[in-house]
Amino acid sequence: MIIASERGEVGLRAGMDLLRAGGSAMDAVEAAIRVVESNEADHFVGVGGLPNLLGEVELDASIMDGATRRAGAVAAVTGFPHPISIARAVCDLLPQHVLLAGRGAERFADEVGIERGETLTDEALKMWQERLIAAGLAPAQEAPVPGRVSYSREALGLIQSTALRDGAWGTVNVLALDSAGSLAAGVSTSGYPWKYPGRVGDSPLIGAGNYCDNRVGAAACTGRGELAIRGGTARAVLLALTAGNDPAGACAGALTQTLDLPGEPQLSLQTLCLTPDGRHGGAATRAGATYSVLTAADDSFAILERRQA
Repeated sequence: MIIASERGEVGLRAGMDLLRAGGSAMDAVEAAIRVVESNEADHFVGVGGLPNLLGEVELDASIMDGATRRAGAVAAVTGFPHPISIARAVCDLLPQHVLLAGRGAERFADEVGIERGETLTDEALKMWQERLIAAGLAPAQEAPVPGRVSYSREALGLIQSTALRDGAWGTVNVLALDSAGSLAAGVSTSGYPWKYPGRVGDSPLIGAGNYCDNRVGAAACTGRGELAIRGGTARAVLLALTAGNDPAGACAGALTQTLDLPGEPQLSLQTLCLTPDGRHGGAATRAGATYSVLTAADDSFAILERRQA
């Protein structure tokens, strides 16, 4: 079985092909997310992702193996279309580490032979320019110089004014269960659009945006990453499963722990969950949120509604 957050359905077939051939959940999750990262029409993951305030696409990703609870993650990576594969390489080849960031992650990716590529598309660049101009901010060629705090203040105002889009928004989650009974969870994102350079959300943070344990289940988050960090949301889902909740109830319960956090966040938060016995569910703080499911017996994926928290 393989499940995904909104817009992740484009990669489910690639993941299921591996699962049907006896592949691991880790392989299936990576393959599915790579398809999503290659989708230029998706402006919140991989190629085509919306850039930060300086016009640079910074990507984050993580992957976790439920059998060993080993994980790999990368943050603020530029120039690589597939951060999920760098995260997988961290997990497999750097067992003494979990998270690499920025230039260190990029250097490691070069060393292990992960392909470089352009991530900023013409369409994403146009969207970036139009948003800055509409907010009265200068585009990248007039970026701030050291010590100029006025731009930073204006930029933060732009971030705070970025409203929730209609429909699916943000990060992609993929969770898989293989024929050996092992779980894996993966997350990939370009992060908050027009974010302050270097901003890192929950996606590469194990316990916040991603957690996986074969004894309990796998969980991952999309939406306002700062909320998931403050709530330890992915781990909270598994704790709720341990307490006897069903997957949808566990997701909803984890989200309720963030609803009263101060700061009036303008973006919603969603969670997704898969258990070792194949049960699954999701929850969201907005109405109408969905997720997709594909099993080995299915010809096509199904779209299911998440519980509203």
